[in-house]
Amino acid sequence: MTHLRIQHPVPDYDRWKRAFDLDPADRRGSGVLRYTILRSATQPTIVMVDLELGSVREAEKLLLKLRRLWSSTGPTVMTDPEAWIVDVTETVELG
Repeated sequence: MTHLRIQHPVPDYDRWKRAFDLDPADRRGSGVLRYTILRSATQPTIVMVDLELGSVREAEKLLLKLRRLWSSTGPTVMTDPEAWIVDVTETVELG
């Protein structure tokens, strides 16, 4: 599986979450199979999102769509997004 991992600060988590839930990138239509939202335990303004997709190509297309969206989003929702396309190489369940 391929993941698109995004990390960025948010000045107001609730505002960011409302914008995320509106789904302007059409996650399902873009090939996202599932997503996980993570928030730093020590810096709650840092949010990470893992979007699981079926292929690198789908992740690349979604990232292009997101970059266009980010360029039109003001700093009241999020700032300085970073993104990585990664492949899962191993998952081990220990419990």
